[in-house]
Amino acid sequence: MHKLKGVFWVVLFVAITIGMGFSVFFSIRGDEQADYTVETNAFFAPFEFYENRQIVGVDVEIVNRVAEKLNKTIQIKNVEFDVIIDNVEAGRIADAGAAGLTITSARAEKVNFTIPYYDSVQYVIFNREMPPSLRGDHVVWEALEGAKLGSQIGSTGYIFVEDEIENGILAGTNTIIKGIDSHQLAADAINSHIVDYAIADELAAKFIIEKNPELNALPLYYSGATREEDYPVEESYAIAVNKNKTELLEAFNEVLAEMLTENENGKTEIDQLVLKYMGFSNE
Repeated sequence: MHKLKGVFWVVLFVAITIGMGFSVFFSIRGDEQADYTVETNAFFAPFEFYENRQIVGVDVEIVNRVAEKLNKTIQIKNVEFDVIIDNVEAGRIADAGAAGLTITSARAEKVNFTIPYYDSVQYVIFNREMPPSLRGDHVVWEALEGAKLGSQIGSTGYIFVEDEIENGILAGTNTIIKGIDSHQLAADAINSHIVDYAIADELAAKFIIEKNPELNALPLYYSGATREEDYPVEESYAIAVNKNKTELLEAFNEVLAEMLTENENGKTEIDQLVLKYMGFSNE
């Protein structure tokens, strides 16, 4: 899938100020009793964030389209990121989760995933004056040996680092992973000397360094036999759906297939929505 590059701006500070510390939900059509509930964590622009006290973003657009296709109401509820998969699995308070969720085998044991709709890469955030060792224009896992790393609890970055410390490249290297409540707070912990580096998804990392000039970020890679053979730590986003909600899963897949169809310029509707919520023109 096409990857969008470059820094972007989204007015997220107000969103975080409004949304932090309490749960907010709204029904797609304004009804109090919705047919389905979709959980999100609304601090991950451009996929979900607060604007004028409402949750907006790429994932919200997808959910809107599904509500229209099914002719049903869908409620979007903001919750802590690391409870979404378990809530969707249980199916009592959430039918689906849309929060820039990465497909993993462990998560797939609990929920059904839709077709992937966006590809991302993990990034290392660091203080410009104290960068990790670089291998060209990227950072390899080995450069993080013995470091204190911060990442959002339950995020893919946290899972990747934890796996590498326990069973992979960073095993036995005294590398430490610290779970933090958000990507921004993980980056803030660098300046507080709580962690050496933070690990975050590409778009989150780029937003953070745009607003924090003392920080920089570069993609995280696995080492190949040569530098040219290094390859990125990639992931694919999808919607998580309760395994008993087949109608909902089918509707999400149909909508995503439509939105992933390329136009004459080779762009998909998902690409265009990412640009829209990054503040760029689609023209």
